[in-house]
Amino acid sequence: MASSALISDTDAWKDLKARVQEIKAIHLRDLMSDAQRCQSMIVEFDGLLLDYSRQNATVETIGKLFKLAEAANLKEKINRMFNGEHINSTENRSVLHVALRAPRGAVIQSDGKNVVPEVWKVLDKIKEFSDRVRSGSWVGATGKPLKDVIAIGIGGSFLDPEASESAKGRQLRFLANVDPIDVARNIAGLNPETSLVVVVSKTFTTAETMLNARTLREWISAALGPSSVAKHMVAVSTNLTLVEKFGIDPNNAFAFWDWVGGRYSVCSAVGVLPLSLQYGFSIVEKFLKGASSIDQHFYSAPYEQNIPVLLGLLSVWNVSFLGYPARVSMESNGKGVSIDGVPLPFETGEIDFGEPGTNGQHSFYQLIHQGRVIPCDFIGVVKSQQPVYLKGLILASKTSEVVSNHDELMSNFFAQPDALAYGKTIEQLQKENVPQHLIPHKTFSGNRPSLSLLLPSLNAYNIGQLLAIYEHRVAVQGFIWGINSFDQWGVELGKSLATQVRKQLHASRTKGEPVQGFNCSTTTLLTRYLEASSDVPSDLPTLLPRI
Repeated sequence: MASSALISDTDAWKDLKARVQEIKAIHLRDLMSDAQRCQSMIVEFDGLLLDYSRQNATVETIGKLFKLAEAANLKEKINRMFNGEHINSTENRSVLHVALRAPRGAVIQSDGKNVVPEVWKVLDKIKEFSDRVRSGSWVGATGKPLKDVIAIGIGGSFLDPEASESAKGRQLRFLANVDPIDVARNIAGLNPETSLVVVVSKTFTTAETMLNARTLREWISAALGPSSVAKHMVAVSTNLTLVEKFGIDPNNAFAFWDWVGGRYSVCSAVGVLPLSLQYGFSIVEKFLKGASSIDQHFYSAPYEQNIPVLLGLLSVWNVSFLGYPARVSMESNGKGVSIDGVPLPFETGEIDFGEPGTNGQHSFYQLIHQGRVIPCDFIGVVKSQQPVYLKGLILASKTSEVVSNHDELMSNFFAQPDALAYGKTIEQLQKENVPQHLIPHKTFSGNRPSLSLLLPSLNAYNIGQLLAIYEHRVAVQGFIWGINSFDQWGVELGKSLATQVRKQLHASRTKGEPVQGFNCSTTTLLTRYLEASSDVPSDLPTLLPRI
């Protein structure tokens, strides 16, 4: 029987709830005028600097959030995660993405077994394989080196000057979408003779991934013959039987484990193999070391200095207390019940969105300045990957300051948080002689929270740190809310219904069966779709995507 104990029943939660109106009555202009408060809300670790002084919170609020963390047994839950206990109780699994980047000699147990040696066995295999491909000792079916990699089933990458140099002459493309347009774009301009496909599927049964994999297998086979598949396709999977049946040599399959959640798998072979093929294992190892640095920080630092803990607690404050549903800036925190199955009387999760650099100015900056209140994370970098400076350049604005491109970018990084915090008052606009009819349109309420995270550079190590910070932030939120951050049952229903639709489409195409078993809306849409695409032959010939 499910326990009814919810974090919202604790005195620590109720104490914070009682202070909400008091905090809402204090403008960030006033909070920011307290230099001692601001200084206390700046934290540094391993080259990173976090400034959360522009949050709608006092020093007292932060103290009460730490009390909430104690009431939620946060430290105990963090320890249970690192100790390999089955904290993903709905799937009866450990949650050990931290083991994926642990030092070779570390001991991290899962079900009584140290998993770190297994991790390094795979990492060593990835290093050996990627070195062979990159050096040209592993060649394709026609003897040509493999320079282009298509990874099916994952998206995301990173790049810095050192990595950029290592990747010269190589291409890495990610194919996650089953849309044939995406498949066509991924193979556009590539030669099967010099291409290597990495199929990422734990079970080797995921419908979308395997359809894309079969499509690219046909692309390679059509050009080079069926026997070429073993030279041009490798797998990240645990199902060696299906890998071999597909035509991939099981020796070229790279393992990962049940204790790695899908959204936490970048540091496993899922991400490390394609990135090592592109940049070299030595670069990717720095990425893993950066993540490991944050793992140790998260595990051992006191709350007051712990960046992921602070970020997680502030998100809980913004979502569940101040009622802000979104954040401009991963995982399965969108839950309506506790880990014990009890309905929650408060909101969890938030909608994350964002853009690099100043790209957001003409999409959502208007919203965050004068529309809904949306807490923002601003992530800045001290040293640019591509410093650009034009001597004697006068900016097109009304100012005559000459700055480098990176300084111009960072000017926005420093200015936007203040603009959101302070806003602009009617009095200020009147002093500037703004016409009366424009004053309502040019007034900015301010008092909009944000935090700033300053990275020393954007190299592999720092990107690893950033990834781990946000992974652990999600875990902290889930630990406080008392929910399971590591399952995602919410995506299963749509997949299940899609299977029914797929069967109907096949039956209608091949046997002319009418659409049945669906509601009126879906029946109408499916019928229209089938009628309008009746030129699709029932016995589909091979037709590869093309641009």
